[in-house]
Amino acid sequence: MSTTIAILIGVLIGAAMALAAYIIVQRIVLKGRKDEIIAKAEIEAEGIKNEKIHQAKEKFLQLKSEHEQYINEKNNAIRESENRIRQKENNLNQQNAELQKKLRDADNARNSLNAQREALEKKAEEYERLSSQANKQLETIAGMSAREAKEVLMENMKAEARTEAQAYINDTMDEARLNASKEAKRIVINTIQRTATETAIENAVTTFPIENDEIKGRIIGREGRNIRALEAATGVEIVVDDTPDAILLSAFDPVRREVARLALHQLVVDGRIHPARIEEVVAKVQKQLDEEILETGKRTCIDLGIHGLNIELVKMIGRMKYRSSYGQNLLQHSREVANICATMASELGLNPKIAKRAGLLHDIGKVSEDEPELPHAILGMKLAEQYKEKPEVCNAIGAHHEEIEMTSVISPIVMIGDAISGARPGARREVIESYIKRLKGMEDLAASYPGVTKSYAIQAGRELRVIVGADEVSDDQAARLSADIAQKIQEEMTYPGQVKITVIRETRSVAYAK
Repeated sequence: MSTTIAILIGVLIGAAMALAAYIIVQRIVLKGRKDEIIAKAEIEAEGIKNEKIHQAKEKFLQLKSEHEQYINEKNNAIRESENRIRQKENNLNQQNAELQKKLRDADNARNSLNAQREALEKKAEEYERLSSQANKQLETIAGMSAREAKEVLMENMKAEARTEAQAYINDTMDEARLNASKEAKRIVINTIQRTATETAIENAVTTFPIENDEIKGRIIGREGRNIRALEAATGVEIVVDDTPDAILLSAFDPVRREVARLALHQLVVDGRIHPARIEEVVAKVQKQLDEEILETGKRTCIDLGIHGLNIELVKMIGRMKYRSSYGQNLLQHSREVANICATMASELGLNPKIAKRAGLLHDIGKVSEDEPELPHAILGMKLAEQYKEKPEVCNAIGAHHEEIEMTSVISPIVMIGDAISGARPGARREVIESYIKRLKGMEDLAASYPGVTKSYAIQAGRELRVIVGADEVSDDQAARLSADIAQKIQEEMTYPGQVKITVIRETRSVAYAK
């Protein structure tokens, strides 16, 4: 037992000694390798150090070169600036010298002018003195003062100048009228020929034809209930009298008359005429007529090539079909004015589309139910502005009767187109009372001037002949009188087309042989 322990202890001691010896050997080997690695690292570090020092030197030399180049460029720029400054300084010195020379010349010229002014003042004083002496001598010879002679001379010169001026004005006006008349006639005739509209215009229907008295009785109804229902539904007064085969429809609104006419036509064709059926048919006809009005407005715009109108303006254009002005259908009149305006604008080199648009809308105020107390031109202009029409179109609408100032070149074209359309023979029918009143007013206006003995309106009011006294009005005064009467008629009266004023002055010498 003891031997085994001793052997085990011996083995352990041997193993421990062997391990110690291995550790010692490893340490010796590691120490040698470490010294070798350290030496190698020192060598590499020395190489890297030398390389970095070399790179630093090269970088320093490069930066030094760039800095020297930058310094040289700055020095060159400074030298160039100095040269320019010296050159400008030399130029300024030269200009200053020239300016000083000019100032000296100006002083010399001023002194010369002062001397000349003094000489002129002396001569003027001498002239005044001699003129005063001459005037005194003339006053002594003529027997009147200089003021009196001046007044006589001025009056004579005024009369002579007035006569010569009137003669020159007459010659100029005649020449201007001749040239303007030729060009205006060419444009107007060309426009009228290209428009080629009918002379007679259709009127709104106011008479409803019937076949026999039986139908008339059915329209009246028992105790007149049918006719009362029809009047209440349409707002039209229905006149049934002894007129054979006809019933009169009376209302200030042509649209209402048209509704009543169409409703009566459908009732007569259908044969069922009683209050309930009347209300039903009137409502149906009203709806159909509203659709027809809109369709008429759209068709009119398409025919004329006008696009982009507000739908309310399109409806108003359709309602023009059932309006008339002096017997002239308003829609036909507006279409005609639109075509005339487009043709004139093309002849004058203006925009025909805007002119046509303004011509179509110029009477739009006549079909509006708002603000009836306003003139239709002003009302139409407000409607156009409300529905976003162009300013030149709005101005042309408002100014076509000269109720506002014309600010667009289209405005006089619309006014002329309206006059051409309304002034054609057969286009309009005025009420006889207003026609007679207008002619009488022209004659009274001419008779109000001094020297007028008689005045006559002829050619349906297109010409006014004025007869003056030969002893009260001279030839020159007669020429001025015609212009004054024309101006006053233009300012105070309303008339279609134009009025020609002819002043007649006769001199009669009478002698008797005894």
